[in-house]
Amino acid sequence: MTTKTLGLEQNLYEYLLSVSLREPEILTQLRQETAQYPIGRMQIAPEQGQFLALLVQLLGAKKTLEIGVFTGYSSLVVALALPTDGKVVACDISEEFTTIARRYWQQAGVADKIQLHIAPALQTLDRLLATGEGETFDFAFIDADKSNYDGYYERSLQLVRPGGLIAIDNVLWSGQVAQEQNQDESTQAIRALNEKLHHDERVTLSLVPIADGLTLAIKRP
Repeated sequence: MTTKTLGLEQNLYEYLLSVSLREPEILTQLRQETAQYPIGRMQIAPEQGQFLALLVQLLGAKKTLEIGVFTGYSSLVVALALPTDGKVVACDISEEFTTIARRYWQQAGVADKIQLHIAPALQTLDRLLATGEGETFDFAFIDADKSNYDGYYERSLQLVRPGGLIAIDNVLWSGQVAQEQNQDESTQAIRALNEKLHHDERVTLSLVPIADGLTLAIKRP
């Protein structure tokens, strides 16, 4: 995990931010508060958040899905990019960290756009499918426990509409996916999904080396 784009020297990374980042103050505050926690590295990079917002706007998205909320940066950046009638359906299991998220959503004036489900995400996704919400989402962002990435992907593929976009975070995993000697569960799960996606004809694919690696998969008709 990383809070900045991999492989860039610090001075070049700072230049990148200086000429491109347009981060609202509320997002800066949330990022700075999150950095105080020992697991603050789970926070997405600001340039990645801005990229997600751009994708959401390009799609003309109104209904989006988030799997893994943490302190709410990605859901906030997406909610801010959505139109007034847009909605984020967010999945997480942590009351502690989503309490921080709720506070910032409220301060930013987008709390009414975000529907938070505190439960194992697979249960929430299965419930969405069972209640007829298949192919109704424009965009999905997957950034949760890696061992369940394949399950999250398969359900997201059912939930997004044809032409909808699935974005999957941490697919380069700080470079560990390229280290064959690393055989821990999370690394193996990411490797397996990367290989699967490479050959998955249900989607049009691109792996973008932003932040910790972001896979973009458009659902084919």
